[in-house]
Amino acid sequence: MDGHSSRYKCTECGKCFYGNQELTFHRRIHSGEKPFECTVCSKRFTKSTTLVRHSRIHSGEKPYKCHECDKAFSESAPLNRHMRVHTGDKPYKCHTCDKRFSLSGGLTTHMRVHTGDKPYKCSLCNKRFTTSSHFHSHTRRIHMNRRPYDCRYCGKLFKGSSELKRHVGIHTGEKSFECTVCSRRFTRSSDLVRHSSIHSGEKPYKCHLCDKAFSHSGTLTTHMRVHTGDKPYKCSLCNKSFTTSSHFHSHTRRVHMNRSYDCRFCRKLFKSSLELKRHVRIHTGAKPYSYRHCSDRFTWDHQLKSHLLKSHNEGTWLMCYICQKKFSNSGRLKEHLRRHEGVKPCVCSECPESFYSADALIHHHLVHSDVKHFCCGSHGI
Repeated sequence: MDGHSSRYKCTECGKCFYGNQELTFHRRIHSGEKPFECTVCSKRFTKSTTLVRHSRIHSGEKPYKCHECDKAFSESAPLNRHMRVHTGDKPYKCHTCDKRFSLSGGLTTHMRVHTGDKPYKCSLCNKRFTTSSHFHSHTRRIHMNRRPYDCRYCGKLFKGSSELKRHVGIHTGEKSFECTVCSRRFTRSSDLVRHSSIHSGEKPYKCHLCDKAFSHSGTLTTHMRVHTGDKPYKCSLCNKSFTTSSHFHSHTRRVHMNRSYDCRFCRKLFKSSLELKRHVRIHTGAKPYSYRHCSDRFTWDHQLKSHLLKSHNEGTWLMCYICQKKFSNSGRLKEHLRRHEGVKPCVCSECPESFYSADALIHHHLVHSDVKHFCCGSHGI
C-alpha cells in the first residue's frame, strides 16, 4: 500500500484505508456507533447504504432483475450469483482436484472431502458430519424416534434423565450438591468436587516448567500460556487475541458492544448482568453467603472465607513471603505480591496506563468510555 493510503490508518487495529470516509465507517466497528436507524423495526446500522438494503426487507423492493428469466433480487450480489445459472460460470476452483463451483460455499463443503474435516457434531452420540444437511438428517432419523429427554425450558435434547435433571438446574437455579464446610451449593457434583479443593488445599496439577501447582486442570492449562505465549481467543472484529475466554468476552463487551445494564436503584451502568447482580446487593442488603454453624451472613464470598478463617479456624491462611501479611484468597495475595514486585500486568488497550489488578483497569476504562455511571437523582429515586 502506498504512502498516501497508509495515512488513513485505524489506531485500534492497524488496518489501512484509501480514504477518510472508509476509515470513518470502519471506526464504527470499534466504537459500536450505529447512527442509521430503520423506521420500521428500529434496527441500527453503521452505514446508510446498509440501511437502504435492509429497508427492502420491509418494502419488498427488488430492483436487481435478471434479463434472462425475470427473477428479481433486493441486492446486486445475489443477482450476480444467480447469473451463473445462465452463464455456467464456476469461478471457485479446488486446488487439489481442479473441480469447479459456482458458489464459494460449494467449494468450502467440497474441500472437506480432501481435508476430512467434519465440523457438525451430534451431541447425543458424538458422530460427526461434513454438511449440516447430513447432520440434521441423522438427528431426525436416529434420535427423534428414540424419544430423547427434552428440556421443557429450552427444548435441548438429552440421552438420559440424569443429564436432563442436571441441565434443568441451570434454568430453575436448583443446586442439589452442598459443601459441608461453607454450605455453598452447586448444580453438579463435579463442581462441588472442584470447589472442595479450596478447603483441602490440594493442588495436584503441577507446571513442569516453573513448579507452580494448581487445584484444577483448567487453571494449569491457562497458566501454561504464560510460557507458550498462546492466545487462542481471537476477536473477529479487530483481530486482537487473548489468553483466556474471560478476557476475550470482557474485551467484546467493553470495546464492541454498546449494550449496558442499568441499576434500577441508582441508574449506575454495567457491562454485564453478573456485575449488575453483584452491585444490587449494595442497595438490597442481600447476604447470600452463610456458614451452617453460625447465624452470620455475608454480602461477598471473600467475606465468608475471611470469617471462616478468623472465627472458625476453617481453611488455610495465605501468607505473603515478603511481609507476612495474611490473605483469605489467592487472588488478593497475587495482587499484593505484584505491589512488592512492581508488576502491573493489566494494560489498557487504549493508552499506555497499566495496573496491578483487573478491577483497577476496569475502573480506568471509564476515562475512555462515554458511559456515565452517575446521574442526577432528581427523578424521585
